[in-house]
Amino acid sequence: MLDRRHLALLALIAIPTMLFAARGLESALQDIEGEGWPKQIDVSEGRIIIYQPQPEVFEGNMLSARAAVSVTVTGQTEPVFGTVWFSTRVHTDRDDRTVEILDIAVPRARVPNATPEQEERLKSILETELPKWEMIISLDRLLMGLEQAALERKSAENLNNDPPKIIFSNEAAILVLIDGEPRLRDVEDSELRRIVNTPFTILFSPGSGTYYLYADDENWYTTSDIQGEWQLTSNVPSDVARLAPPPPEDNLEAEADTVETEPGPPPSIIVATEPTELIVFRGEPEFTPITGTELLYVSNSESDVLMDIASQRYFAILSGRWFASTSLDGPWSFVPGDELTADFSQIPPESEMGHLRVSIPGTDEANEAVMDNQIPQTSAISRSDTKLDVTYDGDPQFEPIEGTDMEYAVNTSYQVIRVGREYYACHQAVWFVADSPTGPWHVADEIPDEIYTIPPESPVYNVKYVQVYESTPEVVYVGYYPGYAGSYVYHGTIVYGTGWYYPGWYGGVYYARPATWGFHVHWNPWYGWSFGLSYSTGPFTFRIGFGGWYRGGWWGPVGYRGYRYGYHRGWHHGYRAGARAGYRAGYRAGQRQNIYNRPQNRARNVARAQPSTRQRANVAPNRANNVYSDRSGNVHRRTDNGSWQQRSSNGWSSNRTPNTANRSQLDRSAQSRQRGTTRTNNFNSSTGRARSGGGRRR
Repeated sequence: MLDRRHLALLALIAIPTMLFAARGLESALQDIEGEGWPKQIDVSEGRIIIYQPQPEVFEGNMLSARAAVSVTVTGQTEPVFGTVWFSTRVHTDRDDRTVEILDIAVPRARVPNATPEQEERLKSILETELPKWEMIISLDRLLMGLEQAALERKSAENLNNDPPKIIFSNEAAILVLIDGEPRLRDVEDSELRRIVNTPFTILFSPGSGTYYLYADDENWYTTSDIQGEWQLTSNVPSDVARLAPPPPEDNLEAEADTVETEPGPPPSIIVATEPTELIVFRGEPEFTPITGTELLYVSNSESDVLMDIASQRYFAILSGRWFASTSLDGPWSFVPGDELTADFSQIPPESEMGHLRVSIPGTDEANEAVMDNQIPQTSAISRSDTKLDVTYDGDPQFEPIEGTDMEYAVNTSYQVIRVGREYYACHQAVWFVADSPTGPWHVADEIPDEIYTIPPESPVYNVKYVQVYESTPEVVYVGYYPGYAGSYVYHGTIVYGTGWYYPGWYGGVYYARPATWGFHVHWNPWYGWSFGLSYSTGPFTFRIGFGGWYRGGWWGPVGYRGYRYGYHRGWHHGYRAGARAGYRAGYRAGQRQNIYNRPQNRARNVARAQPSTRQRANVAPNRANNVYSDRSGNVHRRTDNGSWQQRSSNGWSSNRTPNTANRSQLDRSAQSRQRGTTRTNNFNSSTGRARSGGGRRR
């Protein structure tokens, strides 16, 4: 039988064993952001301390974890320790870096000296009470814990790593991409023609034989030879000026004022009609040593170009991929990250090139990015409030998906796939199904397994990263992995894009396909990939927005907004200043990265039920977040000198230290918890969510 302390534990444990966020979502979030773990809850019967949960498996929208808890009954000083295991459906918000617990099942509980019947009673209480509470955890704390969990690391296969054409310039320049040879279309109510197969606004006047390239509200470039030299002008005909792209919906111009600007001449224009990357040096390349290695880096460029002294090879990283050559003039060849020399992994995290560690297999930064790539963004979609109308350029046309029995629609901007007699459309990370390519479309309950065999050679490859988890008559639970947005795990790191070239559709209109090259893609640890210019394809919208090159312009994708924020003035200031600057940049750049939260999609989301009353969980004063549960349910404490103690009925005992294998696992858990705390604190400070000193925002 349980003694009085154990009986109290049974009563008190009905309070959630994770974050007992007992006020509204905002207040709970403040607790997480400002003060961390462990959590303390005071009730009339006593006090419960909840230590940071330790995840075991995170797959789709389901999380399994365990947590150590302690209870001190009123009038006593000695606590009782126990462990509970739980599984739960979760909602992830990658923008706010949070995971919300939606419902809980408790398959197991372990309390010292308890009988199986008593532990079953404890599980029953937990499963009844826990769903009544709102619980939120930091995604970064969860992410670091998952390094020790049995999370499957899915790696993309058959990506194309042939290098694009690489152009170097010793002066400021802009790469203007055209998808193949220029395709001109008449502009309605005008004598002008527009090049439609480009993300840029390029107009052509047949009368004067002049091309016009939009730069900003005051400046255009002109030329008579699209592959020739372009001249900057602020004086263009009125019929040209009226066709400038509209301003973005959000106030990017105001944010541009926060970016440091550089005086200088306007950039030159380089036009490319094939997959190309542009690397700009400010003058001749200047090489600077990387401490502790035989590597040099080019310090007068926003691109990442290194020289390996030992092999006398240049290395450039593009869209997360390493390419090497004995000359800047090429030829360049792909180098898998796991074939880099040991010097690369020795790049100091705090150095100017510390950000490159995310692309070096085996580093903490690469492992964290790989783990982050395994976590989906989830949502609950309302059937009644979610509609879809698919438009085609003429009658629907389909082409085979190589290696499968499926076909995809080519003359539409929507991703429509024919599987047998049914049609499936993936739009804004939600699956729809219909009996006809023109609808009517309904939110899909399930997706055929064939969808998940689409090869990367297909332009609809990214849809295999969108999932349907479960459904009710009113709601469908969905989620998408970063692969939907073009982020893939490859050779132990993450890369952007499949590397395959997908020609666009040219008919009465032009539909672009996903692209890997030409956008100066860089990784931000909080909000994924950021871009150096604008484009429109797949789930993202890119555009050229406010300002010229030297005034904070040439914006990246709407919803990311951010190469100049997330990379320039960020990474090249080193880890302590630059990475944090990058975090701030990434936060601003990523506010609408969550596809489900974009204004046009919000009506689809079902509001999650909120309990009417809540209690508050404070951070336990004078309690270190140093208590862990091993996989067997034993409770351990890490001391200040790094040694371990195990909890027994007689208290903490160093004589019951864990065996070598268990200690190794506990050591890794402790390290992951510390890294998760650091990442969470960095994110919070970078976004202004917590005041200096870790105080709670009021």
